[in-house]
Amino acid sequence: MQFTSCYLIFFGRLRVLEKLRLHLAGADALPLLALLGLLSGLVAGGVIILLRLLVESIQHGFLPDGDIENYEALSMAVRFALPVFGGLVIGLLFQLAGKDAIVVGIVHVQERLAYHQANLPVKNFIMQFIGAVISITSGHSVGREGPGVHLGAASASLIGQWFKLPHNTLRILVACGVSASIAASFNTPFAGVIFAMEVIMWEYTIIGFTPIVLAAVSATFLSQTVFGSQSVFSVPALQLATYVELPVLLLMGVMIGALSAAFIAMLKFTIVKTNQIDVWQRLTLAGVVTGICAVFVPQIMSIGYDTVNQAMLGEIGLALLLLIVIVKLVATAVGLGLGLPGGLIGPTLVIGAAAGGIVGIVAETVLPNQVASVGFYAMIGMAAMMGATLQAPLAALMALLELTLNTNVILPGMLVVVVAGIASSHLFRQESVFVMLLKVKGLDYQHSPVAQSLRRIGVASVMTRSFVRSNQLIRRTQAQTLLQSEPDWIVVENENLPMVVMPSVDLAQFLGVNQQDVIDLIAIPGQRTDSELVDIRDTLQRVLEVMDERQINMVVVGKMDSAKNALIHGIVTRAMIETHYRYR
Repeated sequence: MQFTSCYLIFFGRLRVLEKLRLHLAGADALPLLALLGLLSGLVAGGVIILLRLLVESIQHGFLPDGDIENYEALSMAVRFALPVFGGLVIGLLFQLAGKDAIVVGIVHVQERLAYHQANLPVKNFIMQFIGAVISITSGHSVGREGPGVHLGAASASLIGQWFKLPHNTLRILVACGVSASIAASFNTPFAGVIFAMEVIMWEYTIIGFTPIVLAAVSATFLSQTVFGSQSVFSVPALQLATYVELPVLLLMGVMIGALSAAFIAMLKFTIVKTNQIDVWQRLTLAGVVTGICAVFVPQIMSIGYDTVNQAMLGEIGLALLLLIVIVKLVATAVGLGLGLPGGLIGPTLVIGAAAGGIVGIVAETVLPNQVASVGFYAMIGMAAMMGATLQAPLAALMALLELTLNTNVILPGMLVVVVAGIASSHLFRQESVFVMLLKVKGLDYQHSPVAQSLRRIGVASVMTRSFVRSNQLIRRTQAQTLLQSEPDWIVVENENLPMVVMPSVDLAQFLGVNQQDVIDLIAIPGQRTDSELVDIRDTLQRVLEVMDERQINMVVVGKMDSAKNALIHGIVTRAMIETHYRYR
C-alpha cells in the first residue's frame, strides 16, 4: 500500500511538471517565468560572487599592500612575466580541453541562442570560469563582464536543461542569467536588464522584461549582501559648465567613435590573421604582447577600474592618458583577438575614460573657466566608448548613470554616446563588435520581427494532439477502431520508410467504398506526407528551419526513447504555424 502511494505521488508530480512545461511553451506563462527569473538571478548572482571573491582573494594575496588593483607597484620583470605565464597556463589548459570546450564569452552565448536552442554546455562553463580567473589575476587587459555574462547565462540555461524546459523558455532564462551577471558584477541592475535585452536578446518584450528584471533584482540584492551597495566609481557630482561645451562634446563623440572603430578593426584583423595558430601558442603570444605593454604602461593591466577612477578625479596627466588609450586599445584588441577568455566591456570603459580625460584637459586649456572638469569628460567618454563599440547606446547610458550615481551626465551623455555610435557605424563603417565576431566565425544571427516572434513560442503550444499511430498493414476492424476517436491524422509506422502522416479522412473514404479485409495504408488512395521528428522543447523557428531544410510541410513532435522508439506528442503543419503567427 505504501509503495502504491509513493508510485502515485511520483507520477503525479511528473504529470504536473509536464503540464508546466507545456504551459511554458506558450507566450502567456508570465507568472511562472517570473519565478524562474528569480531563481536564475539567485543562481547566476551566486556564481558571479564566487568569481569575484576568488579573483580578488588571489589578487589580495600577491599584489603589494593587498591592493587588488595595484599592478603598478610590481617590478618591471614581474609585470612582463606574469601575463606571459598566465597566457601559457591558459593556453595549455585550453589545448588539452579541445576546440569545442574553449569557445567562451558573450559571442558564445549569442551563438548558442541563435543556433543551439539556448543550450549552453557545462564544459564551456568550467573553462570560462578557470580561464577568466587566470586571465584577470595574471594582469591581462581584459574585463570580468564577458566571462560573467557567459557564466550567468550558462547557469540559468543549465537550470532549464535540468528541468527539461522548452527552448523558448531557455532563451528567456539565458537573458535572465545575463542580466543577473551584469547586475551582480557592477551593482547596476537597470543596466543589466537593458544589456540583456539590447545586446543579447535584441528585442524588448513584456514577457521577457519581467523575469529579466526580477533576475537582476535578486542578483543585486545577493551581491550587495556580500560586497555592499556602494557604486563602482567614487566621483563628485560633476556637471556641464556652459553650452559653449556642446561643440567640444560633439568632437569628442567623433573622436571616440574613431577609437571604437579602430578597436573593432584591430580585433577583427588579429582574429583573421591568427586563428589557424595552435591555441597555446596564441595565448602565450597574447601574454608576451600584454607583458611588453605592461612594462611601459602598467595601468593597462587587469580590469583597471582604479585607472578609471583616477581619470574621473583628474589625477592623471595628458601624456599618460594618451599612452593609456593607445596601449590599452592595442593590448585588449590583440589579447582578445588571440583568444584570451576575458571581457571587452571593462577595457572600453578604461579607454573611454582616458580619451574623455584627454578631451577635458585640452578643452580646459583652450577654453579656460568655460568648460566642466576633466572628470566630467572622463565619465561621458567611458559611456561613449562602450556604447559605440557595442552599438548599445541605452545600455551604455544606464551603466553611466548607475556606475557614477550622477544624473547630471545624462543629457550630455546622450549626445556624445549617440554621436560616437553614428561615427563608428556610419562614418568609419564598423558594425557592433559582437556582430563582427559572429560574422568572423561564419555566423549571421537573424533577428527579424518574424524570427523573434517564432523564437518566443514553443512547438508544444501549437501542435495538435488529434492523431493516432498505426502499422502500415492493418485489418478492416482495426481501421474502424482507429477512426472511432475521430483523429485528424494517422502516423504510419514502417521501419523501411521515413515517418509518413496521412489525413484520417482518406482512410474513412476508402472504408466506405472498399470491403477488403487487409488494408495497406501506404497503398490506398489519398495524401501522404513525409515528416521529420522534432523535439517537443523546440521553438517554432526551429521547426520552420527543419521544414525548410527537409522541404516538407509537416513535422511530428516528440522524442526518441532509449529503445530508439519514437514517443509522439503531436503534429504540426506549416499552415498551423503561419496561422498562429498571423493571429497572435
